Amino acid sequence: MARPAAAVIADEERLPFFLAADDAKAAAENWYRWLAKEKRFSRHTLRAYGQDLAGFFTFLSEHLGGAASLEDLRGLRLSDFRAYSSHRRKDGLEATSLARNLSAVRSFFRRLQRDGQVDTAAISLLRSPKRPHSVPKPLSVPAAQEMIDTAEDFATEPWLQARDAAILTLLWGAGLRLGEALGLNGSDVPKGDSLTVTGKGNKQRLVPILPVVRQAIAEYVKLCPWPIASGTPLFYGARGKRLDPAIVQKAMRNARRALNLPETATPHALRHSFATHLLAAGGDLRTIQELLGHASLATTQRYTEVDAEALLRVYGGAHPRARAGA
Repeated sequence: MARPAAAVIADEERLPFFLAADDAKAAAENWYRWLAKEKRFSRHTLRAYGQDLAGFFTFLSEHLGGAASLEDLRGLRLSDFRAYSSHRRKDGLEATSLARNLSAVRSFFRRLQRDGQVDTAAISLLRSPKRPHSVPKPLSVPAAQEMIDTAEDFATEPWLQARDAAILTLLWGAGLRLGEALGLNGSDVPKGDSLTVTGKGNKQRLVPILPVVRQAIAEYVKLCPWPIASGTPLFYGARGKRLDPAIVQKAMRNARRALNLPETATPHALRHSFATHLLAAGGDLRTIQELLGHASLATTQRYTEVDAEALLRVYGGAHPRARAGA
């Protein structure tokens, strides 16, 4: 007897039970596996997104009078998503939790659209609730992930979407400054677990590169219509010249407005988030300073006895995108 679709997902990665038609359930399970295997969400974030989507389908079963199918999802309007948001507010959900809740729903519908199963613009018109003004500069792990996903949606062509995703993943996943990322050349395409970056004062540092960062860059390189080789830019603008920082800043601005994030949610905030998330997960502060390029590797090694292997081990074990088998 064949195992049901949900059974192929590991127990810790299984969607909570929810009421939906078989085709919608299969699509949700595919989305959940994608978050775990491709996006490499941490177990905590994965569980939260699963619970959020399950809650959305529970609402739909009452709102539509039955288990929602893909055909039902295709027919949803802005008023339906607003009704869901209002329903969750009445449940007492705070603005920050509701924003994450809606992020999960948006992520699901974006995946459906990319798979050609559902094409609805209504969810993109729904604004997230305003978050408290006390939101700190660094983004939370879910907010950083959602920021990257949302920013690429504003690009007009697949290669531009892949480019924006690659750049922002590089800023968050490796802690680069925007200028450092845009200064990379075709010869800098990472092929191993590290990348040599030239920072301020022409100082070079070795930055470990997670598989998710390497994959995002490889996807962009595959789609880019311009030559990527030694001596050419790595990241191109639409007209074939080295990408202007203003284009990346605009993508982030569009995304933060869609997600109602504070004005401090800039490309540089992803670099701050890199450091904050590593530190919160137990990374060594001086090691993180070295990764950010605030001191030379030689000086850091002399005072903290951190060698290159230890630096890679701390980085790979602490950064949230290194989890789930990265």
